[in-house]
Amino acid sequence: MKISATKSTLRQIRTEATAIFIPEDKNLFDTEISSLKKIFGKSILDLLKSENFHGKENETISFYTHNKLPAKRLYLAGIGKIEKVSLEIIRRAAANVAKHAEILKIKNISYRPLISGIEKNNKLPFEKIAQAIIEGSMLSLYKFDKYLTENKKDRVRIKTITLFDSLDSNIRILKNIIHKTEIICNATYLARDLANAPANEIYPETLAKIATESARKYGYSAVVWDKKRIEKEGFGGLIAVNSGSAKPPCFIILEHNPEISNPDTIVLVGKGITFDSGGISIKPSAGMSEMKMDMSGAAAVIGTMEAAARLRLPIRLIGLIPATENLPSGSAMKPGDIIKHYGGKTSEVDNTDAEGRLILADALVYAQKFDPELIIDIATLTGACVVALGNHATGMMGNDENIMARLKEAGETTYERVWQLPLFEEYEKQIKSDVADVKNVGGRWAGAITAALFLKKFFPKNKDYKWIHLDIAGTAILEEPQTYIPKGASGVGVRLLIEFLKNWKSGDHTRQ
Repeated sequence: MKISATKSTLRQIRTEATAIFIPEDKNLFDTEISSLKKIFGKSILDLLKSENFHGKENETISFYTHNKLPAKRLYLAGIGKIEKVSLEIIRRAAANVAKHAEILKIKNISYRPLISGIEKNNKLPFEKIAQAIIEGSMLSLYKFDKYLTENKKDRVRIKTITLFDSLDSNIRILKNIIHKTEIICNATYLARDLANAPANEIYPETLAKIATESARKYGYSAVVWDKKRIEKEGFGGLIAVNSGSAKPPCFIILEHNPEISNPDTIVLVGKGITFDSGGISIKPSAGMSEMKMDMSGAAAVIGTMEAAARLRLPIRLIGLIPATENLPSGSAMKPGDIIKHYGGKTSEVDNTDAEGRLILADALVYAQKFDPELIIDIATLTGACVVALGNHATGMMGNDENIMARLKEAGETTYERVWQLPLFEEYEKQIKSDVADVKNVGGRWAGAITAALFLKKFFPKNKDYKWIHLDIAGTAILEEPQTYIPKGASGVGVRLLIEFLKNWKSGDHTRQ
């Protein structure tokens, strides 16, 4: 798919279909329709009446132009009241157009980013509107269809998306934002592909291979530890979880801008369980196939590293991915086992299906070797988070209110929203073990919180590391599609983290 910008007007743009955004407000609506009436005559009024189109949010209509415009078909995408228009509303409107156009086997579409009344009544920046249009249209067209053999050749894909404007200054803005947004969307595609792929395609070694290929292609580094090295370093959690699998584990270390000094070092840690059966504490068979996506945190880290390198973000960024399967066998980890993690802390295994925190613990301690300003882990960690927040918000916990506020702001911008849950010390008694430093489950209540508190145990009390935990169990795996997010893997985390990281230097985040 090619995204481009061109200097043109509605009367000049030559694509199969073109789209404009129509506010609901009467004066703005009438202004837009009056300009269309000059092109189509009174027939446009009859059409609007018959389609009951008023510019409301999620209203979309299209019609043939009958050679009155170079474009064969014109889309009108409603965006609601102008003062309430958000980037997400624009994303969804663009997505609705793109998906409908693809159904009609249209190969190229264009959008006019200029929205009547937006500058005066809303103040959304032109470049942000353009980015939202690209995101909505591009992300909505994603399909994981590599294994489909029937009717695949009959599918007509949209090949080009064009943004047009009549001002040279706006075209320069569009070309810049297109380049950046394409990178972010392609990284999201990568995260979706990795998580959607079956476990017989993506397992620790192949996940490491793809990360290494990305690093080689886009100029960041990748080092992969094999099982022997993992054992030698003492990653007891990763070895224990892997003990039931015939496929060996990997520990993937990715790095962007290694020469930048420590105050600008951020470490991302992604859970890489390439298939999670639950181990000895086996999951119910219904829905277990979704557990190929239990490495969505790892996928988000790889996508974010690729995008950060391609965007040349001026920070030192490190990605750590402990990768393994969690399977039952005669050699598998068992309830009651005690694990010695990297760094020496011990944990009692009460439930082998609480395995993600065991491998993250090793990686979080290793992350501290880089003396980073911030550590963020991202993981499909708990079903309890899905119960608490559903599929529309990522659970966020951590020890720095300022950084969590900035992640929340990035979440609102990208609509990969996060919601803070508490880490009150009263919850800690639920993970107290009689035989080890900590227990890997805390009972039925507050499961997302006790999982985060387990991870918190692996940070030393005498050092002030800033740490954020993102539980994406509900947002990474979707049972029903959303406007521009398909059923299955959402690729969540890539756009959120890039939006946060690109603004890192502008925030107050220095150590106290």
